[in-house]
Amino acid sequence: MALRALVGVKRVIDYAVKIRVKPDKTGVVTDGVKHSMNPFCEIAIEEAVRLKEKKIVSEIIAVSCGPQQCQETIRTALAMGADRGIHVDVSGKDYESLGPFQVSKILAALAKKENVNLVLLGKQAIDDDCNQTGQMTAAQLDWPQGTFASEVKVEGEKLKVVREIDGGLETISIKLPAVVTADLRLNEPRYATLPNIMKAKKKKLETVKPSDLGVTLASQVQILSVEEPPQRQAGVKVQTTEDLVAKLKEVGRI
Repeated sequence: MALRALVGVKRVIDYAVKIRVKPDKTGVVTDGVKHSMNPFCEIAIEEAVRLKEKKIVSEIIAVSCGPQQCQETIRTALAMGADRGIHVDVSGKDYESLGPFQVSKILAALAKKENVNLVLLGKQAIDDDCNQTGQMTAAQLDWPQGTFASEVKVEGEKLKVVREIDGGLETISIKLPAVVTADLRLNEPRYATLPNIMKAKKKKLETVKPSDLGVTLASQVQILSVEEPPQRQAGVKVQTTEDLVAKLKEVGRI
């Protein structure tokens, strides 16, 4: 059966940027800082495009929640091969408190509205490292989930998903419709070519508000303080094993 895929693409501070905490410790500095698509979301888009190239997926809808600038991230997904985009406009205080729970409600509402049968997300975002949105979206939809996927195969009306787990790999079979979250080894995302970047400008990009989807963004989580991690202390060189044992005893490690 042909699948219709909804793929989440989050706009995050670029992985190469050094994060700076705001002086009032309410968050991190984002003004004037380079942003890009979350790397795990790139992997999710790439997987959807590969499934489309195999004629397994018929349409790819890229969605991003946040301010106007999220449209750049969606355009990148369109240039990589997504068919159309949906920008869920969230700004101001709502955006500052936007978390996995609110995003999962939005994604679940869109999955129902767009009648998709596959939701593909990155396993986590590199800004908050929550690793919750995929799981919460599956719960909202009451769909099976295949998280931390390093391989995805469509077998009739089921998905075979190879998962990265602490002890190695786990292979599961889940019924469609389903939610899948992409791990690092699932694929290597392609670069958007200039012709595809130009084509992406003509692809449809719709803007909706959470209220249009019947979603409220009230948050139960309050950030009390954001702080830099403590500076690591310099190490100590020792000459012999005896010296090492003595030092470990001294600092209470053994």
